[in-house]
Amino acid sequence: MQYFVVMIDYGRRGREAVVDPEITRREVISRIASGEYQNISFIHEIAENSVEDVTEAILSEAVLPQVPPGEVDLQAIRLDHARELRKHERT
Repeated sequence: MQYFVVMIDYGRRGREAVVDPEITRREVISRIASGEYQNISFIHEIAENSVEDVTEAILSEAVLPQVPPGEVDLQAIRLDHARELRKHERT
């Protein structure tokens, strides 16, 4: 059996260990990327009789790609918005 333990630190309010045998590595990464899991102290992978600290590996996989501001076409966004507004105008 394999499962993950995600320790979340709430500061003065304490800590919470999220342990769900049905959650997969992909689901843990998804929850971190979505912001559901924040302030993570550590993530342990329990498999059979061994425990492995996989905090750094999972956090690095969960990082969202950064889009440089130079690649965003602001004029296209503005024109798309104007087109959407025209669709709803009464004629």
